Amino acid sequence: METLMSFQKLRIFLTALSATVGASTGIAHAVDVSVLYLERQVQRPPTLSVLDAVPDDLGRAGAELALFENTATARFLGHTYTLDTVVVGVEDDFSDAITKALADGHRLIVANAPADDLLTLADHPNAKDALILNGTAPDDRLRRDACRANLLHTIPSRSMLADAVTQFLVKKRWADWLLISGEGPGDEEYAAALRAAAAKFNAKIVEEKIWRFDADMRRNAAQEVPVFTQGKDYDAVLVADEIGDWARYVLYNTWLPRPVAGSEGITPVAWSPVIEQWGAAQLQKRFADATGRGMQSDDYGVWAGLRAIGEAVTRTKSADPATLRAYMLSQDFELAAFKGRKATFRAWNGQMRQPIPLVHSRAVVAQAPIEGYLHRVSELDTLGQDEAETDCTAF
Repeated sequence: METLMSFQKLRIFLTALSATVGASTGIAHAVDVSVLYLERQVQRPPTLSVLDAVPDDLGRAGAELALFENTATARFLGHTYTLDTVVVGVEDDFSDAITKALADGHRLIVANAPADDLLTLADHPNAKDALILNGTAPDDRLRRDACRANLLHTIPSRSMLADAVTQFLVKKRWADWLLISGEGPGDEEYAAALRAAAAKFNAKIVEEKIWRFDADMRRNAAQEVPVFTQGKDYDAVLVADEIGDWARYVLYNTWLPRPVAGSEGITPVAWSPVIEQWGAAQLQKRFADATGRGMQSDDYGVWAGLRAIGEAVTRTKSADPATLRAYMLSQDFELAAFKGRKATFRAWNGQMRQPIPLVHSRAVVAQAPIEGYLHRVSELDTLGQDEAETDCTAF
């Protein structure tokens, strides 16, 4: 309720301000922009700790903030934005929900949904002329053989995250790894991305292990983890634990005194509350004032999706999905991403290229691409799937 009231106060302020300026400057090119925020709720597995409770408005809060930022510019130009929200419950039929939303005329969609649901949406007969922005699903297949022409991505892929942390570790000469992966959702996919990144940047996985402990690590970590991590020599421990279940107990308990990276320790993220440079402190404050919490990666991915629509509408003076898509994929599009470099879209798979912060819970450690990793077009294309490697045929 407090979050909603904060956003409502911001809306009233922006409306009054823009109306005053609009009256003095004149209005042209009126454009009505209707955006759908589509969220698919998922059943999250139980974890060993309750410290990191998932906010009820995760992702949705990013859409709300982006709406008000778009509105701040839009009213000066005679543009208006509306944001409709559809939340599909865990047990609800996703196909029925999107059929109704598309029948209601929604063609600009920012989605917070798993990969399979995104494909169901993108492949719907009535979505062929839609523009869908994926704000939360990191699955590489959505950028590769399962890519769709009407689906763009503002959240980094797993391969982008894996490449970012690998660049940092190799630069530090921590190139021999012990890789530990869990059996939770996304763990194997993240482990596969780390294996690919190791091959790409000449790191070496000297040993792999699977975390299968069912004991309470809050009591047993100091006894179990050292034995579990004993074996071949390694420079760093890479952990793949996407739901944040067990990897926290690996820190400072390894047999060898080595850094931990991946899902814990030195962590590659789309966003974190610890990012303060490049004007990010202002974005963080706006978000915290409205929500009472820090901005997380899913919030940022959704925020970037709606802000990308806003930037494209501002430049093209159009709300037509095909026009906006063409502009987003062009060399003219840029989005101020609060990461020190403008964000743009890759024309070969619809992925937003962007820097990847490497963080721990208290600070930014580094930001990828790491200095020294060069590319003939953009150093940002050293992160994730490059054009020469693409197997996406929809673009």
